[in-house]
Amino acid sequence: MENITVKDIVEFTDGVLMCGDENTPVKDICTNSKEIKEGDLFVPIIGEKVDAHRFIESALETGAATLTSVHNDVDVSDRPYIRVNDTVDALQRIGAAVRKRIPIPVVAVTGSVGKTTTREMIAKALSSGKRTYQTEGNLNSQIGVPITLSRMSEKDEIAVLELGISEDGQMDVLSEMVRPDMAVVTTIGVAHIEFMKTRENIRKQKLSVVHFMREGGTLFLNGDDELLRNAKEAEGLTCRTLYYGTQDWCDYYAKDIVYHDSHTEFTCVHGGQEVPVLLNTLGKHNVGNCVAALAVANENGIPMSVAAAGFSGFEGLRQRIVHIDNKFTMIDDTYNASPDSMKASIRVLCDIPCNGRRIAVLGDMFELGENEVRYHQEVGEFLLDKPIDEVIVMGELSQNIKQILEKNESKIKVYTFSDNEEAAIYLMATLKTEDVVLLKASNGMNLKEVVNILLSE
Repeated sequence: MENITVKDIVEFTDGVLMCGDENTPVKDICTNSKEIKEGDLFVPIIGEKVDAHRFIESALETGAATLTSVHNDVDVSDRPYIRVNDTVDALQRIGAAVRKRIPIPVVAVTGSVGKTTTREMIAKALSSGKRTYQTEGNLNSQIGVPITLSRMSEKDEIAVLELGISEDGQMDVLSEMVRPDMAVVTTIGVAHIEFMKTRENIRKQKLSVVHFMREGGTLFLNGDDELLRNAKEAEGLTCRTLYYGTQDWCDYYAKDIVYHDSHTEFTCVHGGQEVPVLLNTLGKHNVGNCVAALAVANENGIPMSVAAAGFSGFEGLRQRIVHIDNKFTMIDDTYNASPDSMKASIRVLCDIPCNGRRIAVLGDMFELGENEVRYHQEVGEFLLDKPIDEVIVMGELSQNIKQILEKNESKIKVYTFSDNEEAAIYLMATLKTEDVVLLKASNGMNLKEVVNILLSE
């Protein structure tokens, strides 16, 4: 945080300074007492299991000040205590206040799948011509976004902020803080459908990002997504809307897509412009993400050719393709999973050049609500016509993938293992030099353990 004091925090939050010096500088915000640094404002969050107010004293051994919603009086302390009604609301007020102080253009990125990769690509494209700030890590939630906003600098020229929601109404809270100038919606899938019930409602909630978009702003929608193609009419959107994707009717689109063993080549088309692009990732979905980035850059005055050149060193964080010398190739996509992202990863496995076997290790997908069995069955149906040799299923829900493959007498060999170590031992014993193996599941399945074992050999 730049040029922020305790006095500012009190004003931002409509709080009351109970003790301490109002001129104390505040350098950053921290919600985890174990990670607090000198100069931090500690924001104790009341969670379902733990009320972090209990950690205030230990946090202030290092931190500069604290918010509190439980203290009515404080014994004499040289560290400022700021009394607020609700610490999360206060945190969001701080984020909104910093945003008002730094009125640079902001690009908001949301969607069910692909938010992080698209955000990274947009930031990469924009940084070809502007000093670009972006969301750090996974700070895209009701708590993460205000922390992200608080770290914006007056030196930044543009920002790319990721907005993640899991319940109705959350997007309005985030977009009111962010006040985006542009917004990108990647896909409408079934992630968090347990809480938002239908894909149509998910679309409505994601598109509410435009409610607080600045006048004259632009919305970018993925033309490859069936629920976004007609979103402008279905949701009654009146803002300027541009489509991107791999369909030639889109305002920005990719053609002549060629997949290599570790990179993709394609041509990005807009109007009369055609720009060659080399991307160091695989998958049609990543081509679409890249087109979105080039579109945003172009609409911000950075030519597509300049932005495309900036992708030469880009490597996505979510999906890693690892070529293990004299052993095999591994697609590590274990960060998380939904039906849409799992299908996208399977497509990558099918597209990557392979002279050996293609093997998919697939684990359970969580937070899919009452139709969780059906969504796993759909993955099995998706696999039926794919050029994959083996599928290993991990977890109870993933047995539905196996049942579909066996019921339809698929040529794919299917195996089940009870734990990650057992699966890793099997893979180490059977993988050959020219094989490609994909690992994909929700983070709670801990398939990263299998990855680490394979990499350690």
